[in-house]
Amino acid sequence: MDTIIRFFQDGGAFMYPIACVLALGLAIAIERFIFLSAAKAANRKAFDAMVPFIKKKQFDALVKMGDDAKAPVCRIIGAGAARISGDTFDRDDVAYAMEEGVMEATPRLEKRTPYLATLANIATLMGLLGTIIGLIAAFTAVANADPSEKATLLSQSISVAMNTTAFGLIAAIPLLLCHALLQTKTAEIVDSLEMAGVKFMNMIAR
Repeated sequence: MDTIIRFFQDGGAFMYPIACVLALGLAIAIERFIFLSAAKAANRKAFDAMVPFIKKKQFDALVKMGDDAKAPVCRIIGAGAARISGDTFDRDDVAYAMEEGVMEATPRLEKRTPYLATLANIATLMGLLGTIIGLIAAFTAVANADPSEKATLLSQSISVAMNTTAFGLIAAIPLLLCHALLQTKTAEIVDSLEMAGVKFMNMIAR
């Protein structure tokens, strides 16, 4: 712990904004992970509840569930069921209605996730900027120092200046990993919504 505190203090003023970027990115990642996990579970539960109505072709009940439920899959299936009249339906018309529902649900699933990649780049660039400013200050100080102390003073100053680059990378790497994880999780949910639409079409076409 003492080493971490000393490392943070020796890095200079740029360590604090990098820490703020890291904290903000982790907060976004945690919020998105919880939201996507809840959305995935809600969609699975909602579709399982709709299957009996689909098999019985009770389309009015499906439309009502789509209006009342919060799960995106309910709105998608409900939009498709609303385009069916009796036993006749236009397959393309139903498919387009459900595709529109998927397109409406996707932005909410992807919300704030791109910020993580941006914050990772900001952390890296701030680390490099802190190092450059630290090196400028180090060379300025060495220019006015005693010749016998220049080598020692320069090595110490460079070591301190490199701390911001290291911390910038320490902040950027987990943010990029979180970004990749959330993108994969979002893609899985979108694929499951599209799959639910295909299953609905196949079940009513039998």
